[in-house]
Amino acid sequence: MGTTRKDRIQLITRRFFLFLTDIAIINLVVVLGLVLRFDMDFQSIPAEYWDMYLHTAIPYTLITLVIFWFCRMYHSLWLYASIAEAYKIVEACLLTEIAYFCLTTFSGNMLPRSIYFTSLCFLILAMCFSRFIYRTIRAFLHKVRHINDEIKTTRIMLIGAGEATNIMIREIQLNHYLNQSEVVCLIDDSPSKKGKYIRGVKVVGGRDCIKKAAEEYAVDQIIFAIPSASNDEKSRILNICKETKCELKIVPGMYQMMDGEINLNDIRDVDVLDLLGRDPVKVDIDSIMGYVKDKTVMVTGGGGSIGSELCRQLATHHPKCLIIFDIYENNAYDIQQELKFEHPEVNVLTLIGSVRNTGRLESIFAKYRPDIVYHAAAHKHVPLMEESPNEAIKNNVVGTLNVAKAASKYGTKRFVMISTDKAVNPTSVMGATKRICEMIVQRMNEISETEFVAVRFGNVLGSNGSVIPLFKKQIAAGGPVTVTHPDIIRYFMTIPEAVSLVLQAGAYAKGGEIFVLDMGQPVKIDDLAKNLIRLSGYTLGVDMEIKYTGLRPGEKLYEEMLMDEEGLQETANKRIHIGKPIDFDREHLFEKIDQMKADAYAEGDDIRQLIKELVPTYGLKAPTKAEEMAAIADEDDGI
Repeated sequence: MGTTRKDRIQLITRRFFLFLTDIAIINLVVVLGLVLRFDMDFQSIPAEYWDMYLHTAIPYTLITLVIFWFCRMYHSLWLYASIAEAYKIVEACLLTEIAYFCLTTFSGNMLPRSIYFTSLCFLILAMCFSRFIYRTIRAFLHKVRHINDEIKTTRIMLIGAGEATNIMIREIQLNHYLNQSEVVCLIDDSPSKKGKYIRGVKVVGGRDCIKKAAEEYAVDQIIFAIPSASNDEKSRILNICKETKCELKIVPGMYQMMDGEINLNDIRDVDVLDLLGRDPVKVDIDSIMGYVKDKTVMVTGGGGSIGSELCRQLATHHPKCLIIFDIYENNAYDIQQELKFEHPEVNVLTLIGSVRNTGRLESIFAKYRPDIVYHAAAHKHVPLMEESPNEAIKNNVVGTLNVAKAASKYGTKRFVMISTDKAVNPTSVMGATKRICEMIVQRMNEISETEFVAVRFGNVLGSNGSVIPLFKKQIAAGGPVTVTHPDIIRYFMTIPEAVSLVLQAGAYAKGGEIFVLDMGQPVKIDDLAKNLIRLSGYTLGVDMEIKYTGLRPGEKLYEEMLMDEEGLQETANKRIHIGKPIDFDREHLFEKIDQMKADAYAEGDDIRQLIKELVPTYGLKAPTKAEEMAAIADEDDGI
């Protein structure tokens, strides 16, 4: 019953009213059956039939009410009545009529047989009417409110004309809290649905009609209601929708639509990620489970955006011990507390330290002997590393070598290093240090029993230093939104996708590979900024401006995923490839790294020249804009 005295009183009142209504209907349908049986003439009905009816009226009424109660006819929320409730009504009425037939037969008050059939039909119709009339009245009053010009309504366009749309229209029409919203038109690409109606709302056409219909119907809000649509299809349609001046919303995915129901509270704003149009990376979870379960796993940089997501996903695969290693205690503490709450069964160990400190690494590896190491600790911010190249060498190159040597010395089975597309033909110190880290991985794999691999991917949306959080802060501050160059492009992926790739690489690893993700088409940063401005409810050039600041030190217009000398090998996952290792001076690699280390710790000025000796492609003249655009066109054409 209700949670307050008022609720209980209202519930009792409603049920009492339904009881009275049902008592009247139950007896009226029998009378109508008698009248219909004798050609609508009361005078011609034999008095004996009236006596038979009166003798059974009270027990028939009581039996019917009991059947209705057990069939939950007084427990449903009839405001939300649907076909399921209609089936329940038919079932209850059929049981009632069978009980009435048995009652009159065994009591010797048998009526003409046709009356049982006609009264059943009348009873079903009357019960449906009595239960659904409340819903009909609410819908009528809802429409009357919209006629009143003083009430401002939100005019909604729904994209899609399937079951999700049907459910949403019903909820919007009946939900008390949404009575100032109205679905005015539907969009669906199916020619057979054009011109048809769903709950009184017309399908006006396909996606080509979106902009025209938005103006014609004065639409305020567009809701994308095709949960089964692929990311690419969703992106294409949403990119049309964003050209209107309407607010954009999206329904949950199929996995959230349990039993065909949608919770309107789950409808969310369209995010810039919805516009990228790339299907997420699929990972073979079983293969991951096999090599992580019951193992001691260590994540360096475990408090960072990539490292913390690695810890989240690893915790779901039941490692024996999960070691979070990070120099920044606040981030490490946050992920530690999160995992303790979400996965209390996992043994999480949080250790503070730096990958530069060989003594600290030695003590950790000697004590815990990790089976698998994910090396995510690194300086990643390109402009900052241009200003502090020695720090990039200390942390990225020397730090990676320190962890790799400790892993090899203490019997780690697999070592997975996080790399970047900026390591390909690097123009920045950060990218060049990551290329050297890839060399370390390849060389260590040759001289160690540990399986060393690297995973290379592009920019990660939502990570520390990502453009999306920066753009959101700038928009919140009133602008302008800063973009380095109108033609700059990047490959993008989400943090969970990046981590899925890293985990998959660990499963595929045989040693020495550089795994590369097929990230689809590159994205213009300028378009991301414009989309985010639009999705934030602002008009570009009116409410918010974009300011172009010029390329930063070490920055390129576009990033490559593979070096010219590298080729691709396929894996079991079509979105993941293996780059063929290129030749480099393996014999003197560690000697040159020692020289770089000495120069870096001496704060020398020759570090860039030393980098170039190890990475010949570093510091080459950047390609012209025409060359870059031609390369992008080649990528688009599959060359």
